[in-house]
Amino acid sequence: MSAPTAERAAPDPESDKPVRSFPKPAFTDAEAGALEFPSSKSRSYSYFEPAKLRATTYEDVTFDVQPDPERHLTQGWIYGFGNGPGGYPHEWTELKSSDWHRFRDPNEEWEQTIYRNNANVVRQIQQNLANAKLADAYASWTPTWTKFIERNLGAWMHAENGIGLHVFTAVQRSGPTNMINTAVAVNSAHKLRFAQDLALFNLDLSESLDGFDGATHREVWHGDPLWQGVRKNVELLTAAGDWAEAVFATNIVFEQLVGVLFRSHLVMQISARNGDYVTPSLVGSGEHDYNRDLGYTRAMFSMLTADRAHRDHNREVLTRWLDKWIPLSMTAALELQPIWSQPQERTVPFTESFEAAKAGLRQVLSDLDLDQPKELS
Repeated sequence: MSAPTAERAAPDPESDKPVRSFPKPAFTDAEAGALEFPSSKSRSYSYFEPAKLRATTYEDVTFDVQPDPERHLTQGWIYGFGNGPGGYPHEWTELKSSDWHRFRDPNEEWEQTIYRNNANVVRQIQQNLANAKLADAYASWTPTWTKFIERNLGAWMHAENGIGLHVFTAVQRSGPTNMINTAVAVNSAHKLRFAQDLALFNLDLSESLDGFDGATHREVWHGDPLWQGVRKNVELLTAAGDWAEAVFATNIVFEQLVGVLFRSHLVMQISARNGDYVTPSLVGSGEHDYNRDLGYTRAMFSMLTADRAHRDHNREVLTRWLDKWIPLSMTAALELQPIWSQPQERTVPFTESFEAAKAGLRQVLSDLDLDQPKELS
């Protein structure tokens, strides 16, 4: 664009005052703007290939937000750590992929959905707890059920908080793409929110139920022999150095054999028979979160076991991880068996619950095209 030119002011024929003039811009063709190319008329981005015909909002705001030398940083990482590796090294996991950017979160989580979904869950839980207090719903609880919730649901709060804070929060910037790290970060938010929900429920019960000790859960988590297997399993998960191993061992192994076993196959099965219609709605929100998190986990590891170039390597690594983590989670689950006998009304035996949990893990491993370990037969 050339420099603007100004015209001399001319007198107004109907007035003695001169007319003000303004610069008139003169446009010229700039070479870059004048070029015609296949997408020059397009109003959409084309630096990545969407999973479907059209890119989703999730892809637009998530894809390539995290840089990668294999795509755009032709001169390598522009920053690094003190010990040498730069940015988001692929070496932070033993698994390999021909293209990590192929992963898409089936839940399509991004900033807006994180706040919207979690706000909806919190709002519903708050309404349920408020209505329960108004209706004096806790008055029908038996002393044995009150003790069960006081000790066991309170102890489970520590498992959820430990996994959210020290497993998923710890690895949510270790993945090689922003798509993976966003999904893991949402997983962390789910766990921390659910742990907070359990803590607030514990405070509510302390105020509403005579004799309910809201501090017992700490003693149970630290010293009750029935919970030490779960505690050991969780603490070892927090020490996993490979980010993919941490996600796999938690969402595939621990959650199926211990998490789903406790939340779905125990608490949600027997609460109503013990006069409790409040706890299932709370625990159900945590189970719903896990089902969403299992969705992205299944999609990511299915991509890796189907990778033509690295399929055999990835299957060998995942099988080795199964051999490492399944015995730990099996032990943790079996040590919980006595709590199935604590409630007054027991509608499901431990053996039935445990078989259902193992069947769930077998189905997930089948979906990932992994061999069934002998412990699950």
